[in-house]
Amino acid sequence: MTIEQKRISPLISPDELLELEKAEKIILIDARAGADAKNKYTQLHLAKALFVDLEHQLASKKENAANGGRHPLPEIKQFIKVVNELGISPESHVVVYDEKNGSNAAARFWWMMKSIGHKNIQVLDGGFLKAAEAGYPVSSAIENTVTVYTYKTEQWLLPLADMQEVKAASINNDKLIIDVRDEERFNGETEPIDLIAGHIPNAFNIPFTTNLNSEGFFVSPDELKRKYLSAFNGKPSTEIIIHCGSGVTACHTLLAIDYAGLEIPNLFVGSWSEWSRNNLPMIVKSK
Repeated sequence: MTIEQKRISPLISPDELLELEKAEKIILIDARAGADAKNKYTQLHLAKALFVDLEHQLASKKENAANGGRHPLPEIKQFIKVVNELGISPESHVVVYDEKNGSNAAARFWWMMKSIGHKNIQVLDGGFLKAAEAGYPVSSAIENTVTVYTYKTEQWLLPLADMQEVKAASINNDKLIIDVRDEERFNGETEPIDLIAGHIPNAFNIPFTTNLNSEGFFVSPDELKRKYLSAFNGKPSTEIIIHCGSGVTACHTLLAIDYAGLEIPNLFVGSWSEWSRNNLPMIVKSK
């Protein structure tokens, strides 16, 4: 197996990151999200990390979330502009973190990087706090970048499902729809973000939190493989659709599936936020 063919793990531990930083030049990305994400980054981040903004760089939000959901993907040329401005080339070793155990924008950034063909992209297992606790240096210094122009990808390389495909899957038992939101949201007991509580017909709930252990790290690849192979029930990845509320947290489960050594299924980016705004069939909690 050549170096180019060697598969890199999609996850890196805080201790591994410490050793990696000593051994080679890496590009570290802070992808914490939320209204105060940039302010948190400015105040304190892992040393030499560069900031990416979920709302403006990893998504292209529309006026109405019925059109693509709350975090639709940007045009690929827009994302490649972001990648170039971060100084990332195809040869760069990139590590991304957030403060949600990879469940928020870190996994989304990982999916987008893999989907433009980038090989050396890893998510920091445990995120910002675990790395800081492990002794990785922190800083408030803002790094400068040198723009490179190397990526010319014209389409997302990882599989996507649009709303029409999900609609067809919602009435076809040969397909599998996995909703990774919390059980209470899936069951329609509560909905803190979107307008309607419930789920897509024919969807199966595997909360993304089940990818993690009690300490906030991913469980082992073997455990993930057993869980997802059982859930897939022999269906190939091409017949499986993963979604969440807005197409961000779903990437955490896609990351877990890849970590387990399985093929990455389809991502429904619009997710529940798009589906629930388009007068489509849904399963809601009966009163």
